[in-house]
Amino acid sequence: MATVRMSVAELARDLHAALVQVQQGVEIIIEQDHRPVAVLEPFASTRPGRKLSECITLAKAYEAKLGHAPVADEDFS
Repeated sequence: MATVRMSVAELARDLHAALVQVQQGVEIIIEQDHRPVAVLEPFASTRPGRKLSECITLAKAYEAKLGHAPVADEDFS
């Protein structure tokens, strides 16, 4: 993944262009006074796991195969 450094002022001037870069897979390190304060990166790379729609599809498949629906853990939220 490519990385770009950008000041807070640059980001404020053209947020749209920064978001386009992120959508293309670029990580942007946002700096204030040459110190990193935040990182913008593609969402998919920061959130491992499945989409809720995929989980529902899998649950339905398990229910059809096993004859009963899966049960979520007590601490599932």
